[in-house]
Amino acid sequence: MTSPVLQVGPLPPMLERALQNDHAAHRLPDDPGAVETFLAEHAEEVRVLVTAGVAGVRGIDADLIAALPRLAAIAHCAVGYDNTDLHAAAARGIAVSNTPDVLTDCVADAAVGLMIDLLRGFSAADRYVRAGRWATAGPFPLTQRVSGARVGILGLGRIGTAIADRLRAFDCTISYHNRHPVPGSAHRYLPSPIALARAVDVLIVAAPGGAATHHLVDAAVLAALGPHGYLVNIARGSLIDEGALIRALRDGGIAGAGLDVFADEPNVPAELRSLDNAVLLPHLASATEQTRAAMSELTLRNVTSFLATGTLITPVPLPGG
Repeated sequence: MTSPVLQVGPLPPMLERALQNDHAAHRLPDDPGAVETFLAEHAEEVRVLVTAGVAGVRGIDADLIAALPRLAAIAHCAVGYDNTDLHAAAARGIAVSNTPDVLTDCVADAAVGLMIDLLRGFSAADRYVRAGRWATAGPFPLTQRVSGARVGILGLGRIGTAIADRLRAFDCTISYHNRHPVPGSAHRYLPSPIALARAVDVLIVAAPGGAATHHLVDAAVLAALGPHGYLVNIARGSLIDEGALIRALRDGGIAGAGLDVFADEPNVPAELRSLDNAVLLPHLASATEQTRAAMSELTLRNVTSFLATGTLITPVPLPGG
């Protein structure tokens, strides 16, 4: 059976079922050895690729784009699209979409939850109780107050703004850094990641991934954050120099880190896993039933709209556009 839709990597089950029922979608084989055979049979059919950008799964690279002569759109069931070669897509005039807005609230909730856990030590305290240490070693060490903290947000977009909105309820002082100041923002703009880190108690990373932000948080930024500072990342693992972060956590360069994303997911370095001043989550900031349903619905609308009209509901800007 022919289909204009090709799934690349796993998708939420509800979306997989809808794509199969509505468009008889094929799935690119996970086995690299089977891809060439599959493409020889189906490449001419494919007009739309659908992906969630899951870690460890092949991205939409230039080779795959070149192998699909009729490809016209790439739909991401995610807000991020750094797993796609946008330059190769733009060169072919291929449209690209993502799922903005629908996951903003849950990701912002997760950022605030990580910050509270990190400063108050809840995960570490849970381990302390479960190990029987409360009875044998006495009270858990004192932690840090959340209310009134100075918080820096690296990337004041939709998600960064939602994080700031939530933290106002904690009487936090909010500063931020973007490539450019946000018009009308009530928060203090600082001109660089280093300047932002130097001015805050907690640095929350909410910027997009991609080559332009690779290792945006490096050893110099961590040094500016300092031994009493905390780092939270709910964006992309590529934004942080993970080796520098491990050294800073291990050697007291910063006080702690709350991480939902990593450089080589799902492979988290053993040294990072061994550190008690790190809270580690398996990339679950948007992983609620409600958000996954909304992301799946919007992705399906993008696919259906493109096949019917040649337009996407939520297109993203392409290089040179």
